[in-house]
This record gives sequence, structure tokens and C-alpha cells, in this order.
Amino acid sequence: MIKKFIAKVFKRPKTHSSVTATVIHAGTHQIDKSHISQCALSVIKQLQESGHQAYIVGGAVRDLLLQQTPKDFDVATSATPEQVKKLIRRSRIIGRRFQIVHVQCGQEIVEVSTFRAKADLNSQHQQADEHGRLTRDNVFGSLEEDAERRDFTINALFYDPQKNIVLDYFNGVKHLKHKHITMIGDPTQRYREDPVRMLRAARFCAKLNFTLDPSCKAPISELSELLLNVPESRLFDELLKILLSGHATKSLEQLSSLNLLNYLIPSLDKSLLNEKNKLFVQQALSNTDLRIKEDMGVSPSFLMATLLWPSLHERWQNYLNKGEKNLPALFAATQDVLTTQDEVLMIPKRFEGTMKEIWGLQPRFEQRSGQRPFRLLQHPRFRAGYDFLVLRSQSGEVDASLAQWWTAFQQAPTEGREALLIKSDKPHSRQRRKPKA
Repeated sequence: MIKKFIAKVFKRPKTHSSVTATVIHAGTHQIDKSHISQCALSVIKQLQESGHQAYIVGGAVRDLLLQQTPKDFDVATSATPEQVKKLIRRSRIIGRRFQIVHVQCGQEIVEVSTFRAKADLNSQHQQADEHGRLTRDNVFGSLEEDAERRDFTINALFYDPQKNIVLDYFNGVKHLKHKHITMIGDPTQRYREDPVRMLRAARFCAKLNFTLDPSCKAPISELSELLLNVPESRLFDELLKILLSGHATKSLEQLSSLNLLNYLIPSLDKSLLNEKNKLFVQQALSNTDLRIKEDMGVSPSFLMATLLWPSLHERWQNYLNKGEKNLPALFAATQDVLTTQDEVLMIPKRFEGTMKEIWGLQPRFEQRSGQRPFRLLQHPRFRAGYDFLVLRSQSGEVDASLAQWWTAFQQAPTEGREALLIKSDKPHSRQRRKPKA
């Protein structure tokens, strides 16, 4: 009963595609198979031996053609999710709107998706909202339709490792050579179908150091407001992809130049007009890019905390100038900034809590007497707060000697830390006990 229902929902409509592929052979494409995941190779071999079409697709093919090692591999196939799951061990079907299969090989996961049909709003299986954004397009299709459905020509590439050939439907290889990003189909229509493509265009330009085709760039200013209709969870996921791409600095520059940053972090454009703020953000992004290139962990909470800090710091100072005490002023500024941010793009609570802790620790670094430094050293967010302080000192927001003191204090042996404490200028007052009645 359930299988019949699924088959009805994902029924392949009778559509035709006129596109044909240019076949690029090994002597031309020069893909190094040693850069390909053994898990992806195994998945494709099993699917093809069972009579199905199967290819490595999208960004992985693009990176292989650029002589780079992809970080992950996606496989597209003519097999349905149920057929994939039946054929391949350690696989599971995920997704509600459009089912895909995750195949796990140790710590690696290869995503396997069934060919999808191109958008056809006259079809009963596909729907769009009043702005043209596709809200339902979960229809299986052919290889050619799957190629047409993809966004940019450099992502509509299919690699068959068994035959060692690349199928190129829209001159993607040529555009790779010319470092050129262009859309498949009419850019305005494709942006309306999925406004996130505007953000993806900016990310690919920054990541690959490519140029965006004028026909793709022109509609963005008119259509950028469509990002407000995208589900926040998806928009935040795309923001994280941008920030964790290894090219965050260039990506934010691209977003700013295309006037898209206001739909992700509205306070940042204004903050970057100040040189100290700009230096602070650039240093944070450069550190992030370096850590990613060195395969080190990156905290999204820390990164988001840095991007909102310039606006928060300004509001904090405004509250202090009005006579508010230090911590209440900081808490009020924190609430203001998060409220403003949430009006455009809400930050998930799992990140927001850590951000508040990092910000809340900053005034405590000013306290370098008594037992307070020792207690701060034991705080679970001490390291993140300290790294944040170092960034502030590098931009000139706080005196460099403060960060240097905390560096020395945490590195000193336990018995040597007492000698580093700063004597408080405030008189020490002891509270007298009330006499017993």
C-alpha cells in the first residue's frame, strides 16, 4: 500500500528533453581517479552492474576537472531510492520532500539521488508560490532532464568512472576553462524558482575565483528580496556553507557587492564602513579560512559572534554613555542585536547560546585581581572567549597588553599565576557581621 502511494507521488511524467551531451574522453579531461572516493566508485559499480545508470555529479566533477580533490561526492542514478537501498549495504533513505539515499563507508557518506525531472509548472506534480519559487518538484526524470534541472553549467557535469568519460550538456568544461559562471536557462526564471541560487552564484565566484556572467548578475538587484521567502533554516544552512567554504573573506565581499548581505546579516554592511570593525571581521574570516585549509575545526557560533560583534559593541557603548552599568548594558545590547538579526534571519538556538556566552565573558577579562582570573580560567567557554579577546586586541579595540596578560596567565605554571595578578585599586572592604540580638 505504502509503496503504491510513493510510486504515485514520484511518478515519472511523460516529458521529453532535447539536450544532448558532449562526451569528453580520458585524454582530454585528465581526471585523476586516485582523487575519487572508493565509496563513490563502489556505489557506481554496484548500480551499473545491476543495469542502472550512475554517475558522479555536480561539484565533485567540477573540482576533479580543476585538478582539485573534492571534499564530498554525490552520485546521480536512474535507480529509485528503494532500488538503491536494496542493492547497497549500509544505506538508508532520508528526506520527506524528495527522497535520497545516504551510503555510509566508515566516516564517509556518499549521497545518492535519483535523476530528477526539470521544472514544469504545467505539471500536476510541480507547484510554485506566487513569486515563482518551486515549492513542489519531487518528480523523478531522465539523465537529460536532471542535467537541465541543475543551476549552473559548471555543475551540470556527469562523470562515469567505469568508462572514464565526462558528459557535458551545457559547455560546462568550456566555462571552467574560461573561469566563467553562467546559468542554465533564463537567469530570472531560475532565480525565481530558487532564490538561493543568487547566494550560490556569489559563493562559487569567491571559491573558484570565477566571473559571474552579466546576464546572471543583472537580475539579482531586482530579485534579491525573494530571499525573504526562503525558509530560514535553508537560508542559514547556505550562510554556513558560505562562511565555511574556505573562502569566507571573498564570499562576503561578493555578497556585499551584489547587495545580498542585507538578507543574511543586515548589520554587517554598516559595520564594515568603520576601519576597526572591518579589520576585526577580516581577521576573523582569515583565521577561519586558514583553519579550514589546515583541516582544523571551526565553530559556527564563534564565527557568527564575530560577525555581529561590531554592531553589538557599538550598542554596548551607547548604553554605557547613557549611564547604564557595564553588564546590564552588554546584556541590553545583546538583546537588541539578536532581535534585529532575527527579523531577517534567525540564528538557531544551539548557536545563539554559545554566542551569548562568548560575548558575556568579554568584560570579565578586564578583571585580573583576586580569584576572578582563576575562576574564569575554569569556564567551559574560556578558550573561545580568549580567542575572541585576541581578535579584539588585534583590531585595536582593546589594548594588546590585556590579551598578552591572559596569554601569559594561562600558560604560566599554577604556582606562578599568583605573581601575575594585578593589585586592585579599589579598597577592600569587609562586611561586618551583625551582632546577635
